[in-house]
Amino acid sequence: MENTIVCLDTSVLIDYYRKKDKSTTLFYKLTEQYSVFAVSAITEYELYVGNSEEQNEFWNNFFQRITVLPFDTESVKQSVSIHKQLKLKNTLIEIPDILIAGTVLKNNLPFATLNRKHFERIEGLKLSNII
Repeated sequence: MENTIVCLDTSVLIDYYRKKDKSTTLFYKLTEQYSVFAVSAITEYELYVGNSEEQNEFWNNFFQRITVLPFDTESVKQSVSIHKQLKLKNTLIEIPDILIAGTVLKNNLPFATLNRKHFERIEGLKLSNII
């Protein structure tokens, strides 16, 4: 098992939460290769928005076990650069995804997502090979 930290996208965690058979999820597969996980503070925000108390309890327990990466000044700079690059190519993606990618790039981590189509547009972003 690698000690490398992998950053998880919101899509990976929603999929894990919703599926009854957790062994079919990307997150489960990632646990076979990685032992340390992180998320962007943006992902943490996305997961808490609109959740019920029951869901919040699940996420509170989950976030106690992983690292939440802050959205700081360097993450902002990376995000602005990503936005400008994508806008020039007329391939913009959702703002939260840009902010998450900026945080991942700032921390120089591999990134796991179920939304590869959008994140493949971002130069320098290392997507996890596990699908």
